[in-house]
Amino acid sequence: MTSPVSLDEDSVGRIAALEEHVAHQGRTIEELSDQLAEQWKLVEQMRAKLDQLAERFLVVEENSLEAPAITRPPHY
Repeated sequence: MTSPVSLDEDSVGRIAALEEHVAHQGRTIEELSDQLAEQWKLVEQMRAKLDQLAERFLVVEENSLEAPAITRPPHY
């Protein structure tokens, strides 16, 4: 049977500092993940708007490429 390991005061303090550090890192990772998710939503919205604008541009371009009807100039 193994006996429990006794830790000195310095080791206990170091472990507590490490646990605190890990907790802060966990919170930071969560915050970064939330920010990344928000930015991804924004990117998706911008991509959808860009697709709409590109489609509208193509429609305008197609309509502007039609040749004008050949008519007699007004001075004839």
